[in-house]
Amino acid sequence: MLRTWLTASFGLLASGAFAQQVDSLSFIRSKRMSDDDLAKKREGRFVTGLPDLSSDPVTGVGFGVKTNIIWNGNRDNPLFAYTPYLMRLRANAAYYTSNARELTLSLDVPYYKGTRWRYRLDFKAQQNPANLYFGSSEATLGRLRLPSNPGVTFATYAEYDAARKALRPGQPGEAAEVTDALSNRFRETEVMLNLKADYALGKGKWRVMGGYEIQHLSYATFQGTEADATRPVTGQQTTAPNGTALLRRDAQQGLIFGLDGGWVSIIQAALIHDTRDFEPDPTRGVYFEAANEFSSPVIGSQFSFNKLFFQGRAYRKLPVGKRTVLAGRVGVGNIFGEKAPFFEFQDQWSPDGSINALGGRQSLRGYRANRFLARSLAFANAELRIRLADVKLGKQNFGLGVAPFADAGTVRDRWQDLGFRDVRFSYGAGARIAWNLSTIIYADYGLSKEDRLFYFGIGQNF
Repeated sequence: MLRTWLTASFGLLASGAFAQQVDSLSFIRSKRMSDDDLAKKREGRFVTGLPDLSSDPVTGVGFGVKTNIIWNGNRDNPLFAYTPYLMRLRANAAYYTSNARELTLSLDVPYYKGTRWRYRLDFKAQQNPANLYFGSSEATLGRLRLPSNPGVTFATYAEYDAARKALRPGQPGEAAEVTDALSNRFRETEVMLNLKADYALGKGKWRVMGGYEIQHLSYATFQGTEADATRPVTGQQTTAPNGTALLRRDAQQGLIFGLDGGWVSIIQAALIHDTRDFEPDPTRGVYFEAANEFSSPVIGSQFSFNKLFFQGRAYRKLPVGKRTVLAGRVGVGNIFGEKAPFFEFQDQWSPDGSINALGGRQSLRGYRANRFLARSLAFANAELRIRLADVKLGKQNFGLGVAPFADAGTVRDRWQDLGFRDVRFSYGAGARIAWNLSTIIYADYGLSKEDRLFYFGIGQNF
């Protein structure tokens, strides 16, 4: 299967994806861009490149480069007003102060040669030693606690962060004196290749998608690693071996599976309803998906699970200002499989871009990434995207705006128990810069009862 997908993908490139042969646009009429956005859309091929100056509370400050090569075609092309681009190639590389590093390549060809087919290819190689783990059940909805002393809880992340660095007597299997500074962290190393194709049905509002993903994962925890520590009585700064990590404790107790990593082979399928006018930054329309990932030894995987995710988004342009858009999203997901690996609890697969599970920039911006983790989750986001000004510098168009937002979500051990009990909320505001329409630069500041967090990078949240 992988060989077939690779052959088809490279054949697509060789045939010249941006040479259009359009018979009919009946399946794409609903996706016409607004007149204002269409007037700003650039013709031809161009490159957008940015230094990757990002910031995330978990991975730290990022340095690198984000590039897009975009083929838009000419304004007289019948597809010009209906597609975000004829073809886009992304190449991103980044290094973070947490010692995380990532390389991603992505090819996207919507409505290939004016047909109903869309092809996507994604490759990723990354290593991140700063992943957070607070547990994998609805008990994570409780207050923060140390893995070595779960009876003591903390109301804020600042209190928790200070407490986990305190020296404590070692427990069985640990050194005589240890710290918990790294006990909620683990390192993930991943290499991934994903290939997808979707087909527009009827008038194009509905699409069906199929895909295949293969990845290799490996994990490490930090027990025994020298880490920062504080002497409880004097407050003196020192170092000490880290105690047993929470992820390791849960694996030893049979609460999670997959810590040894391995090969993951996945078949993907989705049903999509999409009437957005401009995918990178919509002003109107809706997006709905029912997405499924299936993994089994039958298809070469070392793990067995089935993930189901439903997501709905809506966009409405308001009659206020230059470009004011009310945007909302609701998502619900569940993982089936008695021994589903813990790492699959950390994200929900979406054909439009995977979403990190509850906590962090993609779901709850006032909480750390993966703060709330369980087999089932539900979340909602709302943003008011207000364009304040449009600026043109040479051939470059920039739209400047702000975006106040509110997020909410919860997790459960069973999907039947999902509801409005124990919902966690966050809120905040952000700045937006739209560079040549397609490249969105964001800066968000999220607040919750537990934390205050800042995010900076590229791309709308949804």
